[in-house]
Amino acid sequence: MFRSGFIAVIGKPNVGKSTLINALVGEKVAITSPKPQTTRNKILGIKNGQDYQMVFLDTPGIHNGKSKLGEYLKKSTESATNGVDAIMILLDAGKVNTFDFDLIKSYENSSVPVFVVVNKVDISSYEKLYPVLAKLNEYQFVKEFLVISALKKRNLQEIERALLNILPEGPAYFPTDQYTDKNLRFMAAEIIREKALLFLQEEIPHGIAIDITTFKEGKNLIDIKADIICESDRHKQIIIGKNGAMLKKIGTSAREEIEKLVDNKVLLELFVKVREDWKENKNTLSDLGYNLKEFDD
Repeated sequence: MFRSGFIAVIGKPNVGKSTLINALVGEKVAITSPKPQTTRNKILGIKNGQDYQMVFLDTPGIHNGKSKLGEYLKKSTESATNGVDAIMILLDAGKVNTFDFDLIKSYENSSVPVFVVVNKVDISSYEKLYPVLAKLNEYQFVKEFLVISALKKRNLQEIERALLNILPEGPAYFPTDQYTDKNLRFMAAEIIREKALLFLQEEIPHGIAIDITTFKEGKNLIDIKADIICESDRHKQIIIGKNGAMLKKIGTSAREEIEKLVDNKVLLELFVKVREDWKENKNTLSDLGYNLKEFDD
């Protein structure tokens, strides 16, 4: 009997959703960063077993952003829980608060099983964790509570076991050699954004987006040109850096990782463009892959 199903992974920003899905799938599906709001799109991570297929939906961190981009992120997370077979709420072991408890309670009447996964136990103490687990036990509707470290890949087999117990019989929704629904163009843009998140100052990454303007696949070379979109001339100068050093650093690191992904040589050219209102402009957001209309009834 073959089992398959969709599992939405939700939680606050920076609790480790992308790290967990990458670890479960065994491939880099989503970019990671210590900064919040790293994930902006619903990204599918596909874990294929001999007699099962688990499709994980990596979602933007739940927050109350006021911009059009923030509205997109919120709706993207909400829509991810529709039509799934299970919901997995991820918590940061060292930062559980009333927001997390309210989030769990909001799924009390869920029509599908709800799992609560406490992540980052490798950097938390038992003394801090014990009262959290005691409080969580009050939520009787939760199917199972799991304690893991996604970064250290600790107890991940417990997640697989718990999900296999509830997955319905069904077909493989994707080819069994596929691990994400995103194409190489999307992945390249995300890798560039990941490197920008890694190297730039904290106030800038939330105001940047990546626009792939050229993606030409040749036999021995992939030619990629991309614009880093920012909100001000001040940000543009920081992204470029002294004598272009920062832009070169982002580009070199991104190119090396993209080459590993595509197993080919890559020519990557980066440019920096200022669009002051890109997070508020629906047309610009749509061009960059954040289309609010996809959530219209």
